[in-house]
Amino acid sequence: MRVITSLISLLLFACMSKTENFQDKKKIKLITLDPGHFHAALVQKSMIDNIDSVVHVYAPPGPDLDLHLKRIESFNTRSEDPTNWEEVVYRGNDFLQKMTSDKSGNVVVISGNNRRKTSYINASLKTGFHVLADKPMAINTTDFHELTKAFKTADDKNLLLYDIMTERFEIATILQREISMIPEIFGALEKGTPESPAVTKESVHHFYKNVAGNTLVRPAWFFDTEQQGEGIVDVTTHLVDLVQWECFPEQIIDYQTDVKLTGARRWPTNITRSEFKSVTQIDQFPNFLNKSLVNDSTIAVYGNGEINYLIKGVHAKVSVTWAFKAPEGGGDTHYSVMRGTKSNLIITQGAETAFRPTLTIEPIREEKNFENIVLEHIKKVQSRFPGITLEKTKSGWQLVIPDEYHVGHEAHFGQVLKKYLEYIENKNMPSWEVPNMITKYYITTQALEMAKGENESKR
Repeated sequence: MRVITSLISLLLFACMSKTENFQDKKKIKLITLDPGHFHAALVQKSMIDNIDSVVHVYAPPGPDLDLHLKRIESFNTRSEDPTNWEEVVYRGNDFLQKMTSDKSGNVVVISGNNRRKTSYINASLKTGFHVLADKPMAINTTDFHELTKAFKTADDKNLLLYDIMTERFEIATILQREISMIPEIFGALEKGTPESPAVTKESVHHFYKNVAGNTLVRPAWFFDTEQQGEGIVDVTTHLVDLVQWECFPEQIIDYQTDVKLTGARRWPTNITRSEFKSVTQIDQFPNFLNKSLVNDSTIAVYGNGEINYLIKGVHAKVSVTWAFKAPEGGGDTHYSVMRGTKSNLIITQGAETAFRPTLTIEPIREEKNFENIVLEHIKKVQSRFPGITLEKTKSGWQLVIPDEYHVGHEAHFGQVLKKYLEYIENKNMPSWEVPNMITKYYITTQALEMAKGENESKR
């Protein structure tokens, strides 16, 4: 009898230990689920306090997993500031069931094939995990409705579902937002018109690029919009987020009352077989890309899109374009205009700015003493960001931003992760974050439906 009692006690202790380990919010234990996009690795590019160095990975065997582990290994073995991650990997087709039964962590990172992302999010939340998901969390209207259920599950279970909005940490964008909140410089946000929106955000991306010092190898499914999502629901997620974050800071935006889509369009980028091979290392187009064939040697990828909409009475336009490869010395680019009653705030990024985002303040009209007003009130920004200065230009003033603030896109993933962990630890995520995430994905997924309808009507 004593032996039986002892065995029961040991079993209970083991179960309790596992539960306490899983529920220990003081130590973040990451789980990576089916990584297929390089963003999954960038979350771990640097070590962060309070995150366990042991990361459990659950995925089917294959090149997506292999490439992910190779990237983590490159972080561990680099000469400058190496990381010390220990990846504990489960390979198997039952990886999702294994993850939910093991409960080996408390935060799931999801960045991969977007066709499965919403179901992964729901399964993770139902198990009791917090979820940090790469964009987009929904690529069609069916996903959108599942995502709204996921947010309800997260709320019911006191869990945090959050997407990785790296562009909020880009210094030129931060400064554009800050200055827009100084009425002496910016005035008030214009309402705009469909032809001349009050806010415009455009970005150009490239299939062929370098990440963490190496040529990026993309999975073949990245070129299948049924798996990756079209450009109008993918990269535009960032742009729609920035419109809300900059133009209506800390305001709740209700997609049912505050948003009206006025137009949307989509168009393809043609990718040759040789271009496809150079970024996937695969000789032939897989069968699932047959639907995208233009001819035997070219596929059409609907990576480009534009959305025009009203948000709280303000006309906005966002657009994304995918080219194959950037010009020599170039990279992804961003263009943004916020039109105020006193000045426009313009971000440009191209050859003329050495492909570094640059912000200028351009007054609408000549105004007596306006330069002195700008110089006086820009001190509010300079106190928060020491070292930033103004340089006079023909059209206004350019903000000269010290190099230390240009940390680069890859570093923004760590910044997002830190902010997310702060929300978990302090339970202080702003009340506007969840409704505005829902609104964001409503806009992108509804725009896709509208753009597809426009294409059909032209046939």
